[in-house]
Amino acid sequence: MKTVLFLCTGNYYRSRYAEILFNSKAREIGLQWRATSRGLAPDPRNPGPMSRDTIAALQKQSISVEDHLRRPLKVTATDFESNDYVVAVKEAEHRPMILRHFPHWLTKVEFWHVHDLDCCGPDEAIPHLDQEVAALVSRLGKAIREPST
Repeated sequence: MKTVLFLCTGNYYRSRYAEILFNSKAREIGLQWRATSRGLAPDPRNPGPMSRDTIAALQKQSISVEDHLRRPLKVTATDFESNDYVVAVKEAEHRPMILRHFPHWLTKVEFWHVHDLDCCGPDEAIPHLDQEVAALVSRLGKAIREPST
C-alpha cells in the first residue's frame, strides 16, 4: 500500500478534507493508496478536531467523519520520509514554510493552488479540492494501469 501526505498550514481544513476525500475515492476504485495529512503550523486555538466547513462538505458527499475526528497534527521529517507522495495544497503559502523547515524535502512536494479562508470561502475552495483530489486519484490509478517500460 502506497501513501500520500497532504499538507496545509493548520491540518484543520484543506489537508484534512483532501485526506478523507482521497481515501474515500481510492477505496471506491480499489486504488492501493491511502492518504494522511499534517499541518506545517497547526494553530492550537482552532476549535475542535476539524473545521466545520470540512465536516459539512464531507457529510454532503455522504462521507462519514466520525473515524477521522482527531486533533490537527504537525508534520515531521518522518512524515516526509514515510510517505510515497507529498502534496502541499497552496504553493504560495506552503513553499516558504517547507523551504524554511524541511528544505531537503522541497523537490518531493507537488504544490497545488487551493486558497485558505483568508482568500476565499469554502464554496470556492472545496470544489477546487474536489477537482485536485479527483485528478490525483486518476493519475495514480492510470500510473498503475499503465506501468512504465
